[in-house]
Amino acid sequence: MSDLRMKLDESGVHRIPKKSVTLTRILESIIDTGRDILNRSRNSSTLQPAQPEELGQRCQELIRHLGEPSGLALASEILDDYAALPTAGRHELFEIWIRDFGVDPANVIAASDRYRQQPDFEHLTAVTRAVEAPRQKLFRRLNMVPGGTSALVAMRGHLLKIIKERPDFNPLDIDLRQLLIEWFNRGFLVLESVSWSSSARVLEKIIAYEAVHEISGWDDLRGRLADDRRCFAFFHPAMPDDPIIFVEIALTNQSTTGIQPLISAEHDIQDPRKADTATFYSISNCHLGLHGISFGNFLIKQVMEELRRDLPDVKNFETLSPVPQFRQWVEAIAADPEKSALHQEDLKMIAPLLAESQRPDRALVSESEKTAFLRLCAHYLLNEKRNRRPLDPVARFHLSNGASLDRINWSADCSAAGEDRSFGIMVNYVYRAADIETNHEAYFAEDHVAASADVCKLARR
Repeated sequence: MSDLRMKLDESGVHRIPKKSVTLTRILESIIDTGRDILNRSRNSSTLQPAQPEELGQRCQELIRHLGEPSGLALASEILDDYAALPTAGRHELFEIWIRDFGVDPANVIAASDRYRQQPDFEHLTAVTRAVEAPRQKLFRRLNMVPGGTSALVAMRGHLLKIIKERPDFNPLDIDLRQLLIEWFNRGFLVLESVSWSSSARVLEKIIAYEAVHEISGWDDLRGRLADDRRCFAFFHPAMPDDPIIFVEIALTNQSTTGIQPLISAEHDIQDPRKADTATFYSISNCHLGLHGISFGNFLIKQVMEELRRDLPDVKNFETLSPVPQFRQWVEAIAADPEKSALHQEDLKMIAPLLAESQRPDRALVSESEKTAFLRLCAHYLLNEKRNRRPLDPVARFHLSNGASLDRINWSADCSAAGEDRSFGIMVNYVYRAADIETNHEAYFAEDHVAASADVCKLARR
């Protein structure tokens, strides 16, 4: 028996809320009726999946369609046909949506002229309709069928994979992103605790989606969900067994400076009621199609409230976070004389280690070499900016949420991934309830990076 089958037998099928099940069944029944109507109008009961041009025509038909059952059936058919397209076919359909489903400039100009002549609500509404691309109406109608939301999230994921090579697809991304922001606003999201008793479907996705510290299988996951560990995830009603974002937490009696003890499947399990520290050690966004839509700030703050309520002795909230682009930055400045001028001393110190093809033996790294790495990392986190914000994406996330950079830890992640990201360095950000809002305001109003005295000293700030 496979691990997944055994887990299914233990927990059963994920229980979708009763109202969702009922609504889905009603919609599926309506869609079945609509398929019969469509087939009669086409004099056909079987259709081959449509190719991009024909699929574009069906999209036009869906926008104009008035009948509800046949409209839902047509939307379902379009999504099925899109899923059957090869990658090149999807790109061709994107081109059709850009070419034939965009804003008509003549309509915008005409509506604007009428509003200028008579600036009332009716003419303002006409302007609003004119500046909305028809593909937004198409996406809304596709979203109405069961599975439509998931399909559109996946569709944007396909789009983002090629957007750098196809900047002409940007209008399509803007339209999809705007709709997804509306559909995935905080009011729709539900926070749920994920435990070993959660459904196999959800747990399987936690394994698949873990983006920071790989989960190697069911035994590994069981350790991540032990009594002194917690996992919380946001779910959306339209995707009830598919997490949007999740966070993994270790409950301990002290601050943590290394990741391996936290993720080991064989760690000594402690009594969570005696813990005073919650360490957020992994936050994973689960869907590429939701990139650029922020959930993490809500997640951390709500999880803090949940933990305070359930474990009142937990007073300290911190992260053990990667520095994902630090090694890349060090290697870039080491290769550029202009950028390296400020760091000549430290770069000269670590040059032999940068030249090694294998990971350095940590027992042989001198204190001077270690200090050089820590100074470079402190400077990188506090002083290297892009658009006035920290260059490091994890720093941007936590500092914008009101956290403070508290400590930089040498040899914190000895895995191959940890070495590749940051020479094994990880950092602690702390969330102090009394400082969160002040730090948040100072970050956005003054570009202030909240950091401990020790980190500022390392960065020579």
